[in-house]
Amino acid sequence: MASDRGGRFRLWAVAVWMAVWQLGSMALDQPLLLPSPLTVARCLAALAGTGAFWSAVGGSAVRILGGFLLACVAGIACGALAARYRRFGELLSPLLASIKAVPVMSFIILAYLWLPDKSLLPLLIAFLMVFPVICGNVLTGVRETDPQLLEMARVFRVPLSRRLTGIYLPQVLPYFRTAASLGLGLCWKSGVAAEVIGLTAGSLGERLYQSKIYFEVPELFAWTVTIVAVSVGFEKLFLRLLDAFAERMGG
Repeated sequence: MASDRGGRFRLWAVAVWMAVWQLGSMALDQPLLLPSPLTVARCLAALAGTGAFWSAVGGSAVRILGGFLLACVAGIACGALAARYRRFGELLSPLLASIKAVPVMSFIILAYLWLPDKSLLPLLIAFLMVFPVICGNVLTGVRETDPQLLEMARVFRVPLSRRLTGIYLPQVLPYFRTAASLGLGLCWKSGVAAEVIGLTAGSLGERLYQSKIYFEVPELFAWTVTIVAVSVGFEKLFLRLLDAFAERMGG
């Protein structure tokens, strides 16, 4: 679906894709394979009226967003250290390349075998998928900092705290924002996949798996729509808070 530069979905684009979905459902004429948008909406409304629905959404959000936030903290710290210490960056480089290259399903299966507490599986997988993105972008942002500004700060003996907030932060924030936007999508995709494999109790992934087992296709679509909506909602909220923080720092 198309969006404007601010990331807001255009209603006409949403309507077009909904119409394509409806036409596809009518052409196939197999509700068990491709239910109509109205059927899915009714199913979603019915699910949203239950406590189990909100429990699943809340449980998945805590685990997956927990992994995302941990990845942000670790990624910022490691990216800054890699920019400051060349040897640390060289040590970290093969690890980041390996995480980005290895299929997420391999991590899920290995973590499922190793973790004693399977409920931690989505958190760990979300962390692994987001960490390289955050770390790499923060490292790039620090390295792209204007050397003339840094030299001027050194000559005038600007305190480290002032350098961090006045020079590094404005430079790194755009890179971090891009990484966070990408990472939030990745963490939900990988985290829910981990929930499906690990059958995490009371999660969105478990609901998806049950819908598949019992061939409840409208429910499968409804849970998928829920995951997309929650993912987009948290992304919008996080980026809005980040932008507000940037404006406050800039002001």
